[in-house]
Amino acid sequence: MTSVDELMDYAEVIERFDPVLGLEVHVELHTNTKMFCGCANVFGGEPNTQVCPTCLGLPGALPVVNGKAVESAIRIGLALNCEIAEWCRFARKNYFYPDMPKNFQTSQYDEPIAFNGFLDVTLDDGSLFRVEIERAHMEEDTGKSLHVGGSDGRIHGAEHSLLDYNRAGVPLIEIVTKPITGTGERAPEVARAYVTALRDLLKALDVSDVRMDQGSLRCDANVSLMAKDAAEFGTRTETKNVNSLRSVERAVRFEMTRQAAVLAAGGTITQETRHFDESTGGTSSGRTKETAEDYRYFPEPDLVPIAPSREWVEELRGTLPELPWERRKRVQQEWSLTDAELRDLVNAGAVDLVAATVEAGATPAEARSWWVAYLTKEANSRGVELAELGITPVQIARVIALVNAGELTNKLAREVVTGVLDGEGEPEAVVEARGLKVVSDDSALEKAVDEALAAQPDVAAKIRDGKVAAAGAIVGAVMKATKGQADAKRVRELIIARCS
Repeated sequence: MTSVDELMDYAEVIERFDPVLGLEVHVELHTNTKMFCGCANVFGGEPNTQVCPTCLGLPGALPVVNGKAVESAIRIGLALNCEIAEWCRFARKNYFYPDMPKNFQTSQYDEPIAFNGFLDVTLDDGSLFRVEIERAHMEEDTGKSLHVGGSDGRIHGAEHSLLDYNRAGVPLIEIVTKPITGTGERAPEVARAYVTALRDLLKALDVSDVRMDQGSLRCDANVSLMAKDAAEFGTRTETKNVNSLRSVERAVRFEMTRQAAVLAAGGTITQETRHFDESTGGTSSGRTKETAEDYRYFPEPDLVPIAPSREWVEELRGTLPELPWERRKRVQQEWSLTDAELRDLVNAGAVDLVAATVEAGATPAEARSWWVAYLTKEANSRGVELAELGITPVQIARVIALVNAGELTNKLAREVVTGVLDGEGEPEAVVEARGLKVVSDDSALEKAVDEALAAQPDVAAKIRDGKVAAAGAIVGAVMKATKGQADAKRVRELIIARCS
């Protein structure tokens, strides 16, 4: 691992070098079956239970293309403003690795199904940056290796390795950008924003669950540096399989500072793959990076070419949903949001959650307050994504309805939400089990008010003298006595009546 002492200050990096990025994003499609066989495409099965002769690469087994995967590839290409090939074919990418049962990967090389597109991404300040897409091509995923006995889960130092071929043959789309230049100091931010926008787009297309924590969306980040007066790109490194949005940003930033330190010291950058360490935010050397020639690509002899008709392509274009940025523009107008409020929603990953809460009966302001304020803090404290919290938009809408009906105060509502998050059941069940319903019975409230007035005679006298603002102290005492379950508005009315 590169030490902190070998890194250049980021401001100096930007002063001396221009970064060049290239992002390769692998997307696992959530088709029912694998890319070239009928095995189930399901995450998390027992090791080596979702396999057959085809995805294990056994002699005599022949592949058959998954039509749904081709359809998804075309829809992704269209959403990325790509041209769709009228004719393309698969190729064999030859290399050996234990989790590659055939010793080659069925992929696409010089004839991808989609090419020459772009994606406009929104940066943190609301400005747009266009990322040009080189290609989006179809391929199959590899199996998984589990290295046991080492300190970091990698093969070096491991005592033995276990292989699970369930993932072998799962449909993949690899989306490759053209070189991304002109980012300057915002290069790490651009990388994160691009992967974020791509994830949102793929989710809207409903072609993948885009779970980075489960590997269904993975980013390989290529980084190189050019001296300010250079005419050619520098040597790049490729940080493999970065699996969170924050990590994409951190990996790019780290590589920029590491490479700059090497170059400033008179060294050279090795073209290699690197591994990102989530715990340190640094990268470590993997293996020397192969070139296309090393893979010995040749056309796949067991699969016929893919030739989507123009009619089918246009039919698929008609199935594209409202794209995430179009939807955001629409909800911003419908909900009367400022640009800053919309950015807060987007950055919190809350647009869809707020929209679903509104559809369930809440107002946009109420829904936004819950998801962006309280629930975002809960997600952060529990170490999960907002959408992975154990509460649904419908449940939040029901909590809001209970508040509006006067059955819960805002404080009690938060307790109800906490109960739902802790697995105590539906909101109404939590209210019942915890005894959280607002006390609105006048006889119970009158007793609490009388006790509070008796305990603070000086305050009571001020209220009787017309200083009604002093009633706040009595309201607070009653709320404390009733553990926050009193109807504060009714309490205040009773206090004024008692002192008049």
